[in-house]
Amino acid sequence: MMSKLDMLKFGIQNGLNVARAGLSEDQIITACMLADKIGYDSIWYMDHSNVPQWPKAIVNDPWVMLSALASITQNVELGTCVTDAIRRHPSNIALSSITLDRVSKGRGILGIGAGEAQNLKEFYIPFEKPVSKWEEQLQVIKLLYNSSPDNLVNFDGKFYKLGNACLQAKPIRKPHPPIYMAAGGKRTLALVGKYGDGWLPIGYTPELFEDHKSVIKRSMKDNNRDDDDFQYALDIDVYFSDDAEASWARMKEAVKVSLFKPEILRVHNIKEIEGFDFKKYFTEYSMSNQEWIVKMREAATTIPDSVSRSSTAVGNPDDMIPVFERFIKAGVNHFVIRFWGKNYFGSIDKFASTVIPYFKNTK
Repeated sequence: MMSKLDMLKFGIQNGLNVARAGLSEDQIITACMLADKIGYDSIWYMDHSNVPQWPKAIVNDPWVMLSALASITQNVELGTCVTDAIRRHPSNIALSSITLDRVSKGRGILGIGAGEAQNLKEFYIPFEKPVSKWEEQLQVIKLLYNSSPDNLVNFDGKFYKLGNACLQAKPIRKPHPPIYMAAGGKRTLALVGKYGDGWLPIGYTPELFEDHKSVIKRSMKDNNRDDDDFQYALDIDVYFSDDAEASWARMKEAVKVSLFKPEILRVHNIKEIEGFDFKKYFTEYSMSNQEWIVKMREAATTIPDSVSRSSTAVGNPDDMIPVFERFIKAGVNHFVIRFWGKNYFGSIDKFASTVIPYFKNTK
C-alpha cells in the first residue's frame, strides 16, 4: 500500500509570478521542459485577461499555452489554475479540457473557479449570481464530457440550456479529466464535495486549510462520496533567499494582502476591519482600481506576521521544509508552487533537488 508521502505531488504554476518576471513564451516553455524532466508532477497556467499593475507583462490564453506545453512534455499533468467560469460557455470549457487531455495523451486537468470581478469589470461582463451559475456550469460540463452523437444531452437551467447537444471528442482519462475547483466560501466548498475531483485554493494558512477541508469532507459524506483519491491541492508561494528575514520584510505586505479575507480573520480570531466591505471588494475589485488596492493594503496590515508567514515558504530549503510539513499535516497532498524571485529556472531546479527529495524519500 502506498503511503501518504508516496502519493504527494508537487507542481509549478505559471501565474502572476511569471507575469511579474516578464518571462516570454519561449522562457516559460523552457522552464516547463525543465520541470517535466526533473520530477515535478504537474504544470499549471493562470487564466487572466490582464494584470494592469505590471503593464509590461505578457498574459496569454491558458488553453493555448497548455496545448503548447503538452507537445514538449511527457510526464507532468497539465491544468488551468484556474479557468474563469463566467467568461466562457461551459461547452467551450468542456471541449477545451477534452482537447488538452487528448493532445497530452491523458494528462489534462480542468482547474475551474466561479470567476472574479478582476477579469470582468473592464470588459462589462456581468458578475451576477456567480456561485449559482458556477454550479450549473459544472453540471453542464459533466453532461458534455459523456456526450456523443449517440448520446445527446439536454439541460434546462436558469443560466444554461442544452437541447440534444453533444461534443464529438472523447477524453482519454476516464471518466473525464479531473476537475479541480477553486473555492473558499461555505457554498462553494460544499460544491467541491459534490462535484470536484480536487480542491485548489490560494492564500491559505494551515489552520484555514484544515477548517475548509472539514467542510469539503462533510459535503462528500452528504453526497455519498469518499475522498480516497481526492486531491487536496494548495497554491503556495516559494521564495528562495539566503536571508529569510530580510526577504520576508520586503514581501510580507503583499502576502498579507493575498491572505486578507473573512475566513482568515475568523479562523485566527482577528478582529474585522470596521468599514471594510468584503462583499463589495469581491464584486467590485479590479487590478486597475487603485482605490481598492490601497484599502486592501491598509486593512491587511492587521494580520499578524506569525499568521501570514505560516502561509509562505521563504529562505533556504531548511526554512521551507517545516512550512510544507505543517501543510501536509493539515491535509495537503498536491502542492502547486509559484516561485518568486529573480532566478526562476534556478528556483525550479533547487526545489526539485532539495525540498522534494526530503519528502519523496521519507518513509
